[in-house]
Amino acid sequence: MKRIFVVIVFIVFSCSDDFLETTPRGELSSLVVNNDADGIEGLLIAAYSSLNGQYDNSTVAYNSPASNWTFGDVVSDDAYKGSSGISDQPGIHSMETFTTDANVKDVQRKWEALYEGVVRSNNAIAAISNFNGFSESERSVRLAEGRFLRGHYYFELKKIYDRIPYFREGVTPAELSEITNTEYTSNEIWDFIEEDFREAANSLPDIQEQVGRATSGAAYAYLAKVHLYQEEWQEVINATDGVLNSGAGYQLLTSYGDIFNPERNNSDESVFAIQHSINDGADRNGFNGNIGDRLSMVGGPYPRLYGFHMPSQNLVNFFKTDNQGLPLLNSFNNGNLTTNDLVDPRLDFTVGREGIPFFDVGIFQPTWMRGNTTYGDFGKKKYQVPLNEAYLLTVFPYTNTLNYYIIRYADVLLFRAEALIELGRPEEAREIINQVRRRARDGNMVMNSDGSGPAANYMIDEYPGPWTDQEFARQALRAERRLELAMEGHRFFDLVRWGIAENTIDTYLEKERTRRPYMNDADFVSGKHEYFPIPQSEIDISEGRINQNPGY
Repeated sequence: MKRIFVVIVFIVFSCSDDFLETTPRGELSSLVVNNDADGIEGLLIAAYSSLNGQYDNSTVAYNSPASNWTFGDVVSDDAYKGSSGISDQPGIHSMETFTTDANVKDVQRKWEALYEGVVRSNNAIAAISNFNGFSESERSVRLAEGRFLRGHYYFELKKIYDRIPYFREGVTPAELSEITNTEYTSNEIWDFIEEDFREAANSLPDIQEQVGRATSGAAYAYLAKVHLYQEEWQEVINATDGVLNSGAGYQLLTSYGDIFNPERNNSDESVFAIQHSINDGADRNGFNGNIGDRLSMVGGPYPRLYGFHMPSQNLVNFFKTDNQGLPLLNSFNNGNLTTNDLVDPRLDFTVGREGIPFFDVGIFQPTWMRGNTTYGDFGKKKYQVPLNEAYLLTVFPYTNTLNYYIIRYADVLLFRAEALIELGRPEEAREIINQVRRRARDGNMVMNSDGSGPAANYMIDEYPGPWTDQEFARQALRAERRLELAMEGHRFFDLVRWGIAENTIDTYLEKERTRRPYMNDADFVSGKHEYFPIPQSEIDISEGRINQNPGY
Protein backbone atom coordinates (compact mmCIF):
# COMPACT_ATOMS: atom_id res chain seq x y z
CA MET A 1 0.00 0.00 0.00
CA LYS A 2 1.05 3.58 -0.57
CA ARG A 3 2.10 5.51 2.50
CA ILE A 4 1.05 9.00 3.53
CA PHE A 5 3.91 11.05 4.97
CA VAL A 6 3.41 13.74 7.54
CA VAL A 7 5.40 16.75 6.42
CA ILE A 8 4.05 19.17 3.85
CA VAL A 9 4.50 22.70 5.11
CA PHE A 10 4.72 24.95 2.10
CA ILE A 11 1.09 25.02 0.98
CA VAL A 12 -0.81 25.40 4.20
CA PHE A 13 -2.79 28.00 6.05
CA SER A 14 -1.05 28.68 9.34
CA CYS A 15 -1.93 30.23 12.65
CA SER A 16 1.49 31.90 12.98
CA ASP A 17 2.82 32.56 16.48
CA ASP A 18 -0.56 32.46 18.15
CA PHE A 19 -3.71 30.61 17.23
CA LEU A 20 -5.72 33.83 16.91
CA GLU A 21 -3.53 35.08 14.06
CA THR A 22 -5.78 35.41 11.02
CA THR A 23 -3.21 36.18 8.33
CA PRO A 24 -2.21 32.86 6.72
CA ARG A 25 1.31 32.04 5.62
CA GLY A 26 1.74 30.36 2.23
CA GLU A 27 -2.01 30.57 1.57
CA LEU A 28 -3.38 28.71 -1.42
CA SER A 29 -5.38 30.85 -3.79
CA SER A 30 -9.16 30.54 -3.68
CA LEU A 31 -9.03 29.25 -7.27
CA VAL A 32 -6.83 26.34 -6.22
CA VAL A 33 -8.87 25.65 -3.11
CA ASN A 34 -12.14 25.56 -5.00
CA ASN A 35 -11.07 23.88 -8.22
CA ASP A 36 -7.95 21.80 -7.71
CA ALA A 37 -8.29 18.35 -6.12
CA ASP A 38 -4.54 18.22 -5.55
CA GLY A 39 -4.70 21.51 -3.69
CA ILE A 40 -7.53 20.25 -1.51
CA GLU A 41 -5.58 17.09 -0.82
CA GLY A 42 -2.58 19.23 0.07
CA LEU A 43 -4.58 20.99 2.76
CA LEU A 44 -5.59 17.66 4.27
CA ILE A 45 -2.03 16.32 4.17
CA ALA A 46 -0.94 19.55 5.86
CA ALA A 47 -3.36 18.76 8.69
CA TYR A 48 -1.76 15.32 9.00
CA SER A 49 1.68 16.93 8.97
CA SER A 50 1.04 18.69 12.29
CA LEU A 51 0.77 15.33 14.03
CA ASN A 52 4.50 15.14 14.69
CA GLY A 53 4.60 18.43 16.62
CA GLN A 54 6.67 20.17 13.94
CA TYR A 55 4.85 23.28 12.77
CA ASP A 56 7.49 25.87 11.82
CA ASN A 57 10.38 23.87 10.37
CA SER A 58 12.31 24.42 13.57
CA THR A 59 14.88 22.16 15.21
CA VAL A 60 13.10 22.48 18.57
CA ALA A 61 10.10 20.22 17.97
CA TYR A 62 11.28 18.45 21.13
CA ASN A 63 9.53 21.29 22.98
CA SER A 64 6.24 20.18 21.40
CA PRO A 65 6.75 16.41 21.06
CA ALA A 66 3.93 14.32 19.63
CA SER A 67 4.92 11.54 22.04
CA ASN A 68 4.31 13.86 25.03
CA TRP A 69 7.50 12.56 26.66
CA THR A 70 7.82 15.80 28.59
CA PHE A 71 4.13 16.31 29.37
CA GLY A 72 3.30 12.66 30.08
CA ASP A 73 6.48 10.97 31.35
CA VAL A 74 8.90 13.51 32.84
CA VAL A 75 6.17 14.99 35.05
CA SER A 76 5.21 11.50 36.23
CA ASP A 77 6.98 8.79 38.20
CA ASP A 78 8.20 7.13 34.98
CA ALA A 79 11.05 9.37 33.85
CA TYR A 80 13.60 12.04 34.63
CA LYS A 81 14.42 14.91 32.30
CA GLY A 82 17.93 13.58 31.79
CA SER A 83 20.83 15.10 29.81
CA SER A 84 23.90 16.78 31.31
CA GLY A 85 22.14 18.47 34.23
CA ILE A 86 19.30 20.68 35.32
CA SER A 87 20.45 23.69 33.27
CA ASP A 88 19.97 21.89 29.93
CA GLN A 89 16.41 22.66 28.81
CA PRO A 90 15.45 24.50 32.02
CA GLY A 91 11.81 24.60 30.97
CA ILE A 92 11.61 20.81 31.03
CA HIS A 93 13.40 20.85 34.40
CA SER A 94 10.69 23.15 35.71
CA MET A 95 8.06 20.75 34.45
CA GLU A 96 9.73 17.85 36.24
CA THR A 97 9.94 19.76 39.52
CA PHE A 98 6.44 21.30 39.28
CA THR A 99 7.72 24.86 39.04
CA THR A 100 6.32 25.41 35.54
CA ASP A 101 4.96 28.83 34.76
CA ALA A 102 3.04 30.31 31.85
CA ASN A 103 6.21 31.54 30.10
CA VAL A 104 7.91 28.14 29.72
CA LYS A 105 8.79 27.53 26.08
CA ASP A 106 7.44 23.99 26.08
CA VAL A 107 4.03 25.14 27.33
CA GLN A 108 3.91 27.75 24.56
CA ARG A 109 5.16 25.59 21.71
CA LYS A 110 2.90 22.64 22.51
CA TRP A 111 -0.11 24.97 22.50
CA GLU A 112 0.98 26.48 19.18
CA ALA A 113 1.62 23.09 17.58
CA LEU A 114 -1.78 21.75 18.56
CA TYR A 115 -3.69 24.85 17.49
CA GLU A 116 -1.76 24.79 14.22
CA GLY A 117 -3.24 21.33 13.77
CA VAL A 118 -6.72 22.64 14.61
CA VAL A 119 -6.45 25.46 12.08
CA ARG A 120 -5.12 23.18 9.35
CA SER A 121 -7.89 20.67 10.03
CA ASN A 122 -10.53 23.38 9.91
CA ASN A 123 -9.11 24.75 6.65
CA ALA A 124 -9.19 21.28 5.10
CA ILE A 125 -12.76 20.65 6.28
CA ALA A 126 -13.94 23.99 4.88
CA ALA A 127 -12.20 23.46 1.54
CA ILE A 128 -13.47 19.89 1.13
CA SER A 129 -17.01 21.01 1.98
CA ASN A 130 -16.90 23.70 -0.73
CA PHE A 131 -15.18 21.64 -3.45
CA ASN A 132 -17.35 20.22 -6.20
CA GLY A 133 -14.75 17.92 -7.72
CA PHE A 134 -15.22 15.00 -5.32
CA SER A 135 -17.78 12.25 -5.54
CA GLU A 136 -20.04 12.04 -2.51
CA SER A 137 -18.13 9.02 -1.19
CA GLU A 138 -14.77 10.78 -1.63
CA ARG A 139 -16.09 13.89 0.07
CA SER A 140 -17.47 11.85 2.97
CA VAL A 141 -14.16 10.09 3.61
CA ARG A 142 -12.00 13.20 3.31
CA LEU A 143 -14.30 15.21 5.58
CA ALA A 144 -14.16 12.38 8.10
CA GLU A 145 -10.36 12.47 8.02
CA GLY A 146 -10.41 16.19 8.70
CA ARG A 147 -12.80 15.72 11.61
CA PHE A 148 -10.71 12.87 13.01
CA LEU A 149 -7.61 15.07 12.97
CA ARG A 150 -9.43 18.00 14.54
CA GLY A 151 -10.70 15.65 17.24
CA HIS A 152 -7.14 14.52 17.92
CA TYR A 153 -5.76 18.03 18.31
CA TYR A 154 -8.58 19.15 20.57
CA PHE A 155 -8.29 15.98 22.66
CA GLU A 156 -4.61 16.70 23.24
CA LEU A 157 -5.35 20.32 24.14
CA LYS A 158 -8.11 19.28 26.55
CA LYS A 159 -6.05 16.73 28.45
CA ILE A 160 -3.02 19.04 28.71
CA TYR A 161 -4.58 22.48 29.30
CA ASP A 162 -8.20 21.64 30.23
CA ARG A 163 -9.80 25.07 29.71
CA ILE A 164 -9.31 25.73 26.02
CA PRO A 165 -10.79 27.95 23.32
CA TYR A 166 -12.85 25.94 20.85
CA PHE A 167 -13.72 26.93 17.28
CA ARG A 168 -14.60 25.11 14.07
CA GLU A 169 -14.33 25.70 10.35
CA GLY A 170 -15.97 28.82 9.02
CA VAL A 171 -15.17 31.00 12.00
CA THR A 172 -14.66 34.59 10.88
CA PRO A 173 -11.73 36.82 11.85
CA ALA A 174 -14.13 38.96 13.87
CA GLU A 175 -15.37 35.90 15.75
CA LEU A 176 -11.81 34.69 16.36
CA SER A 177 -10.89 38.05 17.86
CA GLU A 178 -13.59 37.59 20.50
CA ILE A 179 -12.96 33.96 21.38
CA THR A 180 -12.56 32.89 25.02
CA ASN A 181 -11.76 29.69 26.89
CA THR A 182 -14.86 29.96 29.05
CA GLU A 183 -17.54 30.07 26.36
CA TYR A 184 -18.09 26.32 26.58
CA THR A 185 -18.17 24.08 29.62
CA SER A 186 -15.80 21.15 29.97
CA ASN A 187 -18.64 18.75 29.14
CA GLU A 188 -19.55 20.71 26.03
CA ILE A 189 -15.99 20.54 24.72
CA TRP A 190 -15.90 16.80 25.37
CA ASP A 191 -19.15 16.54 23.42
CA PHE A 192 -17.63 18.40 20.46
CA ILE A 193 -14.63 16.05 20.45
CA GLU A 194 -16.88 13.01 20.70
CA GLU A 195 -18.94 14.27 17.78
CA ASP A 196 -15.90 14.52 15.53
CA PHE A 197 -14.75 11.00 16.31
CA ARG A 198 -18.25 9.55 16.07
CA GLU A 199 -18.81 11.12 12.66
CA ALA A 200 -15.38 9.92 11.56
CA ALA A 201 -16.09 6.37 12.73
CA ASN A 202 -19.33 6.31 10.76
CA SER A 203 -17.77 7.55 7.51
CA LEU A 204 -14.21 6.22 7.35
CA PRO A 205 -13.34 2.87 5.76
CA ASP A 206 -11.83 0.01 7.74
CA ILE A 207 -8.70 0.16 5.57
CA GLN A 208 -7.24 3.07 3.64
CA GLU A 209 -5.22 2.67 0.47
CA GLN A 210 -2.50 4.88 1.95
CA VAL A 211 -1.30 3.71 5.34
CA GLY A 212 -1.18 6.48 7.89
CA ARG A 213 -4.60 7.86 7.04
CA ALA A 214 -7.33 7.67 9.66
CA THR A 215 -9.64 4.67 9.55
CA SER A 216 -12.94 3.70 11.12
CA GLY A 217 -11.13 1.53 13.68
CA ALA A 218 -8.86 4.41 14.66
CA ALA A 219 -11.87 6.70 15.12
CA TYR A 220 -13.66 4.13 17.29
CA ALA A 221 -10.49 3.69 19.37
CA TYR A 222 -10.21 7.42 19.90
CA LEU A 223 -13.91 7.65 20.72
CA ALA A 224 -13.34 4.96 23.37
CA LYS A 225 -10.47 7.01 24.78
CA VAL A 226 -12.61 10.15 24.99
CA HIS A 227 -15.29 8.22 26.88
CA LEU A 228 -12.60 6.71 29.12
CA TYR A 229 -11.49 10.18 30.19
CA GLN A 230 -15.07 10.97 31.15
CA GLU A 231 -15.64 7.64 32.96
CA GLU A 232 -18.46 6.73 30.58
CA TRP A 233 -17.80 3.06 30.91
CA GLN A 234 -20.53 1.48 28.80
CA GLU A 235 -19.73 3.88 25.98
CA VAL A 236 -16.10 2.70 26.19
CA ILE A 237 -17.31 -0.88 25.68
CA ASN A 238 -19.50 0.16 22.75
CA ALA A 239 -16.69 2.06 21.05
CA THR A 240 -14.12 -0.71 21.54
CA ASP A 241 -16.61 -3.08 19.91
CA GLY A 242 -16.03 -1.02 16.78
CA VAL A 243 -12.29 -1.67 16.99
CA LEU A 244 -12.54 -5.36 17.83
CA ASN A 245 -15.04 -5.94 15.02
CA SER A 246 -13.17 -3.87 12.46
CA GLY A 247 -12.35 -5.40 9.12
CA ALA A 248 -8.80 -4.10 9.60
CA GLY A 249 -8.04 -7.22 11.66
CA TYR A 250 -6.21 -5.59 14.55
CA GLN A 251 -4.27 -7.95 16.79
CA LEU A 252 -1.32 -8.06 19.14
CA LEU A 253 2.03 -8.78 17.56
CA THR A 254 3.57 -12.07 18.64
CA SER A 255 6.50 -10.46 20.47
CA TYR A 256 6.52 -7.26 22.50
CA GLY A 257 9.85 -6.11 21.05
CA ASP A 258 8.46 -6.26 17.52
CA ILE A 259 6.18 -3.32 18.27
CA PHE A 260 9.19 -1.01 18.32
CA ASN A 261 10.96 -2.44 15.30
CA PRO A 262 10.81 -0.03 12.33
CA GLU A 263 10.31 -3.01 10.04
CA ARG A 264 6.95 -3.56 11.77
CA ASN A 265 5.66 -0.02 11.27
CA ASN A 266 1.97 -0.14 10.37
CA SER A 267 1.56 -3.71 11.60
CA ASP A 268 -1.74 -5.19 12.79
CA GLU A 269 -1.11 -3.70 16.24
CA SER A 270 -0.97 -0.14 14.90
CA VAL A 271 -4.41 1.46 15.22
CA PHE A 272 -3.22 5.01 14.51
CA ALA A 273 0.39 6.14 14.26
CA ILE A 274 2.42 9.13 13.15
CA GLN A 275 4.38 8.17 10.05
CA HIS A 276 8.12 8.81 10.22
CA SER A 277 10.79 8.59 7.53
CA ILE A 278 14.34 9.65 6.74
CA ASN A 279 16.23 10.01 3.47
CA ASP A 280 12.94 10.64 1.70
CA GLY A 281 13.96 13.68 -0.36
CA ALA A 282 12.46 16.28 1.99
CA ASP A 283 14.02 19.72 1.73
CA ARG A 284 15.46 19.49 5.25
CA ASN A 285 16.48 15.88 5.40
CA GLY A 286 15.54 14.17 8.63
CA PHE A 287 12.69 16.42 9.73
CA ASN A 288 10.20 13.78 8.66
CA GLY A 289 11.72 11.45 11.26
CA ASN A 290 10.75 11.42 14.92
CA ILE A 291 11.86 15.02 15.34
CA GLY A 292 10.12 15.51 18.69
CA ASP A 293 12.03 12.64 20.31
CA ARG A 294 15.48 13.29 18.92
CA LEU A 295 16.83 14.32 22.34
CA SER A 296 15.99 10.88 23.76
CA MET A 297 18.90 9.14 22.06
CA VAL A 298 21.33 7.53 24.48
CA GLY A 299 25.03 8.22 24.22
CA GLY A 300 27.98 5.86 24.09
CA PRO A 301 28.39 4.44 20.60
CA TYR A 302 25.58 6.49 19.13
CA PRO A 303 26.56 9.50 17.01
CA ARG A 304 25.09 12.18 19.24
CA LEU A 305 24.96 12.33 23.02
CA TYR A 306 21.71 13.92 24.18
CA GLY A 307 20.42 11.49 26.80
CA PHE A 308 17.12 13.11 27.74
CA HIS A 309 14.01 11.18 28.85
CA MET A 310 15.81 8.84 31.24
CA PRO A 311 13.78 6.09 32.97
CA SER A 312 13.32 6.64 36.69
CA GLN A 313 14.52 4.21 39.34
CA ASN A 314 10.89 4.02 40.43
CA LEU A 315 9.82 2.75 37.00
CA VAL A 316 12.62 0.20 36.82
CA ASN A 317 11.71 -1.14 40.26
CA PHE A 318 8.09 -1.50 39.16
CA PHE A 319 9.08 -4.23 36.68
CA LYS A 320 10.01 -6.60 39.52
CA THR A 321 7.79 -9.70 39.78
CA ASP A 322 7.08 -12.33 42.39
CA ASN A 323 7.70 -16.07 42.06
CA GLN A 324 4.44 -16.43 40.14
CA GLY A 325 5.49 -13.81 37.60
CA LEU A 326 3.00 -11.22 38.85
CA PRO A 327 3.64 -7.54 39.61
CA LEU A 328 4.50 -6.61 43.18
CA LEU A 329 2.04 -3.72 42.84
CA ASN A 330 2.44 -1.39 45.83
CA SER A 331 5.72 -2.83 47.13
CA PHE A 332 7.82 -1.64 44.18
CA ASN A 333 9.42 1.24 46.07
CA ASN A 334 10.90 -0.84 48.91
CA GLY A 335 14.19 -1.61 47.22
CA ASN A 336 16.09 -1.03 44.02
CA LEU A 337 16.14 -3.74 41.37
CA THR A 338 19.16 -6.07 41.51
CA THR A 339 20.53 -8.51 38.97
CA ASN A 340 19.09 -11.39 41.00
CA ASP A 341 15.52 -10.12 40.98
CA LEU A 342 12.80 -11.61 38.83
CA VAL A 343 11.61 -9.09 36.26
CA ASP A 344 8.92 -8.63 33.67
CA PRO A 345 10.63 -9.14 30.27
CA ARG A 346 9.15 -5.89 28.97
CA LEU A 347 11.70 -4.07 31.13
CA ASP A 348 14.60 -4.71 28.78
CA PHE A 349 12.65 -3.66 25.71
CA THR A 350 11.84 -0.39 27.48
CA VAL A 351 14.99 0.50 29.43
CA GLY A 352 18.70 0.38 28.76
CA ARG A 353 20.42 -0.96 31.89
CA GLU A 354 23.84 -2.15 32.91
CA GLY A 355 24.82 -5.62 31.70
CA ILE A 356 21.98 -5.98 29.17
CA PRO A 357 22.55 -5.90 25.38
CA PHE A 358 21.40 -2.69 23.70
CA PHE A 359 20.51 -3.45 20.09
CA ASP A 360 23.63 -3.79 17.94
CA VAL A 361 25.93 -1.49 19.92
CA GLY A 362 27.00 -3.81 22.74
CA ILE A 363 26.26 -4.10 26.44
CA PHE A 364 24.62 -0.99 27.87
CA GLN A 365 26.89 1.09 30.09
CA PRO A 366 25.64 3.74 32.55
CA THR A 367 28.48 5.99 31.43
CA TRP A 368 26.78 6.28 28.05
CA MET A 369 24.40 8.70 29.76
CA ARG A 370 26.13 12.04 30.18
CA GLY A 371 23.90 12.94 33.12
CA ASN A 372 24.10 9.66 35.02
CA THR A 373 25.59 11.29 38.11
CA THR A 374 22.46 13.47 38.31
CA TYR A 375 19.78 11.26 36.82
CA GLY A 376 20.87 7.69 37.43
CA ASP A 377 22.12 4.81 35.35
CA PHE A 378 19.28 3.98 32.96
CA GLY A 379 18.67 4.99 29.36
CA LYS A 380 15.59 4.95 27.23
CA LYS A 381 15.46 1.96 24.89
CA LYS A 382 11.87 2.06 23.70
CA TYR A 383 11.53 4.06 20.47
CA GLN A 384 15.28 3.79 19.85
CA VAL A 385 16.66 1.80 16.92
CA PRO A 386 19.82 -0.11 15.99
CA LEU A 387 22.80 2.01 15.03
CA ASN A 388 24.13 0.05 12.09
CA GLU A 389 21.01 -0.20 9.97
CA ALA A 390 19.09 2.20 7.76
CA TYR A 391 16.61 3.36 10.40
CA LEU A 392 18.72 6.06 12.04
CA LEU A 393 20.00 9.32 10.61
CA THR A 394 23.55 9.50 11.95
CA VAL A 395 23.93 13.20 11.13
CA PHE A 396 21.85 16.15 12.30
CA PRO A 397 19.01 16.07 13.30
CA TYR A 398 19.60 12.43 14.38
CA THR A 399 16.05 11.22 13.82
CA ASN A 400 14.82 7.71 13.09
CA THR A 401 12.07 6.02 11.11
CA LEU A 402 10.10 4.38 13.91
CA ASN A 403 6.47 5.49 13.85
CA TYR A 404 4.94 6.86 17.04
CA TYR A 405 1.79 5.02 18.11
CA ILE A 406 -0.92 7.45 19.11
CA ILE A 407 -3.06 4.39 19.85
CA ARG A 408 -2.03 0.75 19.54
CA TYR A 409 -4.16 -2.34 19.94
CA ALA A 410 -2.89 -3.26 23.42
CA ASP A 411 -3.98 0.22 24.55
CA VAL A 412 -7.49 -0.43 23.20
CA LEU A 413 -7.66 -3.77 25.01
CA LEU A 414 -6.73 -2.07 28.26
CA PHE A 415 -9.36 0.64 27.65
CA ARG A 416 -11.92 -2.14 27.47
CA ALA A 417 -10.59 -4.00 30.50
CA GLU A 418 -10.71 -0.83 32.59
CA ALA A 419 -14.31 -0.18 31.61
CA LEU A 420 -15.29 -3.76 32.44
CA ILE A 421 -13.77 -3.43 35.91
CA GLU A 422 -15.62 -0.20 36.58
CA LEU A 423 -18.85 -1.84 35.38
CA GLY A 424 -18.39 -4.58 37.97
CA ARG A 425 -17.23 -7.25 35.51
CA PRO A 426 -13.64 -7.85 36.68
CA GLU A 427 -13.43 -11.48 35.53
CA GLU A 428 -13.97 -10.41 31.92
CA ALA A 429 -11.26 -7.81 32.40
CA ARG A 430 -8.86 -10.45 33.73
CA GLU A 431 -9.11 -12.36 30.47
CA ILE A 432 -8.21 -9.25 28.50
CA ILE A 433 -5.31 -8.27 30.77
CA ASN A 434 -4.00 -11.82 30.54
CA GLN A 435 -4.11 -11.57 26.77
CA VAL A 436 -1.66 -8.67 26.98
CA ARG A 437 0.50 -10.52 29.53
CA ARG A 438 0.59 -13.73 27.46
CA ARG A 439 2.19 -11.84 24.62
CA ALA A 440 4.94 -10.62 26.95
CA ARG A 441 5.38 -14.14 28.36
CA ASP A 442 5.35 -16.12 25.12
CA GLY A 443 7.15 -13.70 22.80
CA ASN A 444 10.85 -13.18 22.32
CA MET A 445 13.02 -12.13 25.27
CA VAL A 446 16.15 -9.97 25.20
CA MET A 447 19.00 -12.49 24.96
CA ASN A 448 22.60 -12.54 26.15
CA SER A 449 25.04 -11.13 23.65
CA ASP A 450 26.12 -14.66 22.64
CA GLY A 451 22.50 -15.78 22.25
CA SER A 452 22.91 -18.55 24.83
CA GLY A 453 19.92 -17.57 26.93
CA PRO A 454 17.79 -14.77 28.36
CA ALA A 455 19.72 -11.70 29.46
CA ALA A 456 18.02 -11.55 32.88
CA ASN A 457 15.76 -13.50 35.25
CA TYR A 458 12.56 -12.98 33.32
CA MET A 459 9.36 -14.15 34.94
CA ILE A 460 5.85 -13.24 33.87
CA ASP A 461 2.60 -15.14 33.89
CA GLU A 462 -1.15 -14.67 33.78
CA TYR A 463 -3.30 -13.66 36.72
CA PRO A 464 -5.17 -16.64 38.17
CA GLY A 465 -8.89 -16.29 38.57
CA PRO A 466 -11.61 -15.74 39.07
CA TRP A 467 -11.44 -12.08 39.99
CA THR A 468 -14.16 -10.96 42.37
CA ASP A 469 -12.42 -8.05 44.12
CA GLN A 470 -13.00 -4.89 42.09
CA GLU A 471 -10.29 -2.89 43.86
CA PHE A 472 -7.65 -5.56 43.26
CA ALA A 473 -8.70 -5.72 39.61
CA ARG A 474 -8.42 -1.93 39.37
CA GLN A 475 -4.88 -1.99 40.78
CA ALA A 476 -3.87 -4.80 38.42
CA LEU A 477 -5.23 -2.89 35.42
CA ARG A 478 -3.40 0.27 36.40
CA ALA A 479 -0.18 -1.69 36.88
CA GLU A 480 -0.60 -3.31 33.48
CA ARG A 481 -1.03 0.02 31.74
CA ARG A 482 2.19 1.23 33.33
CA LEU A 483 4.16 -1.88 32.39
CA GLU A 484 2.82 -2.17 28.86
CA LEU A 485 2.92 1.53 27.95
CA ALA A 486 5.92 2.76 29.93
CA MET A 487 7.85 5.65 28.35
CA GLU A 488 5.16 6.17 25.69
CA GLY A 489 3.85 9.47 27.09
CA HIS A 490 0.66 8.25 28.79
CA ARG A 491 1.50 7.85 32.48
CA PHE A 492 0.79 11.34 33.90
CA PHE A 493 -2.51 11.65 32.06
CA ASP A 494 -3.58 8.28 33.46
CA LEU A 495 -2.75 9.39 37.00
CA VAL A 496 -4.79 12.56 36.55
CA ARG A 497 -7.88 10.89 35.12
CA TRP A 498 -7.75 8.19 37.83
CA GLY A 499 -7.72 10.93 40.47
CA ILE A 500 -4.52 9.61 42.06
CA ALA A 501 -1.95 12.07 40.73
CA GLU A 502 -1.40 13.88 44.02
CA ASN A 503 -0.97 10.75 46.12
CA THR A 504 1.20 8.98 43.54
CA ILE A 505 3.48 11.93 42.87
CA ASP A 506 3.80 12.81 46.58
CA THR A 507 4.85 9.22 47.36
CA TYR A 508 7.26 9.27 44.43
CA LEU A 509 8.83 12.59 45.41
CA GLU A 510 9.28 11.52 49.04
CA LYS A 511 11.63 8.76 47.90
CA GLU A 512 13.15 10.67 44.97
CA ARG A 513 14.40 13.44 47.24
CA THR A 514 16.76 10.87 48.77
CA ARG A 515 17.94 9.77 45.30
CA ARG A 516 17.92 13.00 43.30
CA PRO A 517 18.80 16.13 45.34
CA TYR A 518 17.47 18.42 42.61
CA MET A 519 14.00 17.14 43.55
CA ASN A 520 14.18 18.69 47.04
CA ASP A 521 12.01 21.65 46.10
CA ALA A 522 9.58 19.72 43.90
CA ASP A 523 6.02 19.90 45.18
CA PHE A 524 2.85 18.71 43.43
CA VAL A 525 -0.10 20.99 44.25
CA SER A 526 -3.53 19.42 43.91
CA GLY A 527 -5.96 21.54 41.95
CA LYS A 528 -3.12 23.13 40.00
CA HIS A 529 -0.63 20.69 38.59
CA GLU A 530 -3.11 18.29 37.03
CA TYR A 531 -3.03 20.66 34.05
CA PHE A 532 -0.48 22.97 32.50
CA PRO A 533 -0.75 26.77 32.39
CA ILE A 534 -2.23 28.60 29.45
CA PRO A 535 0.70 30.35 27.71
CA GLN A 536 1.03 33.87 28.99
CA SER A 537 1.47 35.23 25.46
CA GLU A 538 -1.99 33.94 24.55
CA ILE A 539 -3.54 35.59 27.59
CA ASP A 540 -1.80 38.87 26.75
CA ILE A 541 -2.90 38.80 23.13
CA SER A 542 -6.48 38.04 24.12
CA GLU A 543 -6.58 41.13 26.36
CA GLY A 544 -8.17 39.14 29.16
CA ARG A 545 -10.65 37.05 27.16
CA ILE A 546 -8.59 33.92 27.84
CA ASN A 547 -8.35 33.07 31.53
CA GLN A 548 -5.42 31.35 33.21
CA ASN A 549 -5.81 27.94 34.79
CA PRO A 550 -6.16 27.82 38.59
CA GLY A 551 -2.98 28.27 40.60
CA TYR A 552 -0.80 29.80 37.89
